[in-house]
Amino acid sequence: MSVKKVAVVLFNLGGPDSLESVRPFLFNLFNDPAILRMPNPMRWMIAQIISRSREEKSQGIYALVGGRSPLLPSTQAQADALQKSLSGLADQVSVHVCMQYWHPMAKETVAAIKAEAPDRVVLLPLYPQFSTTTAGTSLKAFHKEALAQGLTAPIDSLCCFPHQAGFLAETVENIHQSLAVAARSGKPRLLLSAHGLPERTIQAGDPYQWQVEQTAKAIVDKIGDADLDHVICYQSRVGPVKWIGPFIEDEIKRAGLDKVPVVIAPISFVSEHVETLVEIEQEMRELALEVGVPGFERVPAVATGTAFIEGLADMVRRVLARGGPASEHGERICPKMFGECPMPHALRL
Repeated sequence: MSVKKVAVVLFNLGGPDSLESVRPFLFNLFNDPAILRMPNPMRWMIAQIISRSREEKSQGIYALVGGRSPLLPSTQAQADALQKSLSGLADQVSVHVCMQYWHPMAKETVAAIKAEAPDRVVLLPLYPQFSTTTAGTSLKAFHKEALAQGLTAPIDSLCCFPHQAGFLAETVENIHQSLAVAARSGKPRLLLSAHGLPERTIQAGDPYQWQVEQTAKAIVDKIGDADLDHVICYQSRVGPVKWIGPFIEDEIKRAGLDKVPVVIAPISFVSEHVETLVEIEQEMRELALEVGVPGFERVPAVATGTAFIEGLADMVRRVLARGGPASEHGERICPKMFGECPMPHALRL
């Protein structure tokens, strides 16, 4: 089949576009059954309670970054860069942004794509490591809305890219620069930080933690320093449930006891947002100062780095050539034990 029109969709979490939209954003987040795994109406009630109780604190956090999430403009910049990189892919290539918990959401994005009448649609979540709580729920929402609106073009999707070459190259380059600065204060410890998840989510078969470990190993291997002091840690936990660890706060405190500088590299984020600009850059920096860490560097997200964008473009081409759900290499990469992996155990040709 000749492909003349291709629509590509970049997915991300989304964030409030004003302080007034913080509460509805939080409600959308916690009302997602992939986030709060309980039936309605209980989930709806709990989401109302959490969004109301966390509104003021979250507004204070977003006030520190201009009163709105920086995620939409940064994701749109990635979409613009990717569209340029894919300019020769078909007669018409459009790259759209779709957010899960605030606008533009699936309903708006599907409507825009349907109006273009593309021959193929490629879904590309901007989460390097697959989780049911991120890429999984975004892909489900898009497919549900596509069915509701009668979008009939074939839809193919990428599930993950934990060791995609362009993503790794850009990440390692940024880490090298930060390590060089931190080394002025002593031999640095590299904290490879990822967003946390409740342990029960992992125990249910979610491959996220395993994929985070794959990314971390690939980064360390690419850095190529046999004496590199490094550790994987997790951030952004909320609520009383047990979360995967070690926690970033504990690792910073340990670095304070060891009197070593730290370099924090967020390896599950590809864009700057409150988890990097506030939680790491401000809160963790302040903690590091309190506990006597001699040096602190935050590695920037890959953003619109050339190698990263070219890596995304290469994956779009692979998905189009292969069809169906695909990982960065096409076939399933998760061990069989991870039942929440969206790909079949056998290679789908």
